[in-house]
Amino acid sequence: MKVIIIEDEALAARQLKAMVQECDENIQVLTMLDSVEASVQWLRTNERPDLMLMDIELVDGQSFEIFNQIEVKSPVIFTTAYNEYAIQAFRVNSIDYLLKPIDEEALRRSLNKFRELKKVYGTTDNQVNINELVSLIKQTKTFSSEYRERFLLKQGSRLVPIEIEEIAYFYSQERLSFVKTWDERSYVVDYTLDELECLLNPKHFFRANRQIILCAKSVDKVHLHFNSRLKLDLKPFAAEDVFISRDKAGEFRNWMGE
Repeated sequence: MKVIIIEDEALAARQLKAMVQECDENIQVLTMLDSVEASVQWLRTNERPDLMLMDIELVDGQSFEIFNQIEVKSPVIFTTAYNEYAIQAFRVNSIDYLLKPIDEEALRRSLNKFRELKKVYGTTDNQVNINELVSLIKQTKTFSSEYRERFLLKQGSRLVPIEIEEIAYFYSQERLSFVKTWDERSYVVDYTLDELECLLNPKHFFRANRQIILCAKSVDKVHLHFNSRLKLDLKPFAAEDVFISRDKAGEFRNWMGE
């Protein structure tokens, strides 16, 4: 079986590749792509794979944009950080949806489902209603009653318990994710920001951009910036400038209580 992985978090892509090959050593991962643009280009110039594992949120937009630019004939298993109850609402004729963080047994079941569909119907062409899926994704974030209250984080040879109230923000740097606490300590956390987004209460944490998820209390000042963007001053101080895009500015202002 020939598979491609479309995932913009490098660590998550490597983990998914390893998991796929652990499920079946005969699966060949042809390539790993991280954007809509790269995916469209690859699909236009290569033979269709047997199966695609596709993240919903990519570095340059939602993966559904791929379907608007090119005819996708391969079946798709979507991977997503959105709530499983919303996912069930639009499981139509696609192969499956896997909720992040991905469990190996769930992946194994999805791959088996793909094989069974191909065996029974002779084809598994993806027939998912993309417009319906996009609409539901936009309407539904993660509203679980069970959010993380603490993390057990590594510091050298020790494991340090950190309560959620101690955390100012999460950020990514050089393909790693970090926690920044109010007393300005930093710890590596073994989750991607996409995975963290579905583990954190959206009342208290906001995904500002691809690099940071912040607590409301960490926002010290908000500056109006060029092209309707917002620039944030955080406490504790963030090494990189933090911007909110024009598209997310309204959502952020509402979340902050405007």
